[in-house]
Amino acid sequence: MNSFKSNSQTVKQWLAAKQEPMITVGIMRRNVVEMELHGHYICAENRNTYTGRITATINNGEILISDKHFHQLSLIPQEEKCCCSLANVTIGIGFHWQQEETQQFEGEVHLVVIDQAIQVINRLQVERYIHAVIGSEMSATSDLELLKAHAVISRSWLLAPMINGESNTAVQETITNEEIVRWYERNAHTYFDVCADDHCQRYQGLTRTTTATLTQAIAETKGEVLTMDNEICDARFSKSCGGVTELFENCWGKYRKHNYLRSIYDHNNHNTIDLSNEQQAQNWIKTQPEAFCNIRDKKILSQILNNYDQNTPDFFRWHITYTPTELNEIVRQKSGIDFGKILSLIPLQRGPSGRIIRLKIVGERCTKIVGKELEIRKWLSPSHLYSSAFYVEQDNEHITLHGAGWGHGVGLCQIGAAQMSQQGYNYHEILMHYFRGASIQKLW
Repeated sequence: MNSFKSNSQTVKQWLAAKQEPMITVGIMRRNVVEMELHGHYICAENRNTYTGRITATINNGEILISDKHFHQLSLIPQEEKCCCSLANVTIGIGFHWQQEETQQFEGEVHLVVIDQAIQVINRLQVERYIHAVIGSEMSATSDLELLKAHAVISRSWLLAPMINGESNTAVQETITNEEIVRWYERNAHTYFDVCADDHCQRYQGLTRTTTATLTQAIAETKGEVLTMDNEICDARFSKSCGGVTELFENCWGKYRKHNYLRSIYDHNNHNTIDLSNEQQAQNWIKTQPEAFCNIRDKKILSQILNNYDQNTPDFFRWHITYTPTELNEIVRQKSGIDFGKILSLIPLQRGPSGRIIRLKIVGERCTKIVGKELEIRKWLSPSHLYSSAFYVEQDNEHITLHGAGWGHGVGLCQIGAAQMSQQGYNYHEILMHYFRGASIQKLW
């Protein structure tokens, strides 16, 4: 299986020759895989031709297809318009929009056995991957400059760990008797370069609508990435920063900082605002300050939000209310700790965007401090809170979290970038607004 993965050395060789790399994407892992091949595919293992409907099942640690057993199966398309439909692909894993759908993919399809299940892996060129990512992360009907900006950061995000040599396990944590600090790294897959869901970048193949504008955006930015200090930028992005972007080190990494991922006010006046002070953060969340991402224009939102994302009406400011019993049970289930009745939620540390980095949970039976921001969001919601930029109002009957933004808030704010594009900013200006000091470089 390792021969299918584009390891960093191979990618470096491609880029040294100014050639476009191939990458591998983990689509799903199932005991039964239902797929339909549109066009003719050659099986690398037995040189047979496959087309039409195929059902693959796991049998004694091997892949069973039509009474034939395979240790692994590599299906190589033989025509330009070949594609593979996969049923029951789960998207939004662990989030409030989680659902299953049938998706179509171009490129090679590889089936391998991992942990007694069939892993489906898609292998294709970077630009075709980016084309699908942009159509999955946002609407393909978006403005040209917004699509171009996102193509550059998606390409940068993909290649940065391969070229820069970063390697991390999926979950990193520091645990003491008083505190649990846990964060989730992105480049932690063993059998493929990236996964297809929100853990990495949304990649839903040919499933989402494409447009001539999206094709133009990919072509006009072909091979372009963000760089600083001779390294490809780890270009992060989220749905809405809530008005101020967050620092990389407050969401991932123990000590790492990236100068291009600084905190900025999402506005064109270039002022800086530090919301790490508790009272300033609360005042900010209570108001509707002017910011690129403070919009309710459905036309603009529809550019950046796919249909299931639009089920969420509030991005810039939001609130959620629990009864004490509901919150007690959610925290118990998500943390694995029985706090008893939760008496208070106390922010101990906020980042400059107002996002809580360390939260003290005081219960009748115990008290714990939890961080970083995503772990806080996991503990306080059946899926995930929109963000950790919130303050708490509590009485005997209700506990209400009033919040700002959607996501970690690091790097490009997708809704803010959509507004900038509508106001006439080009993709260079959008990228330089969110990634201060970076530059654009063409790799192939």
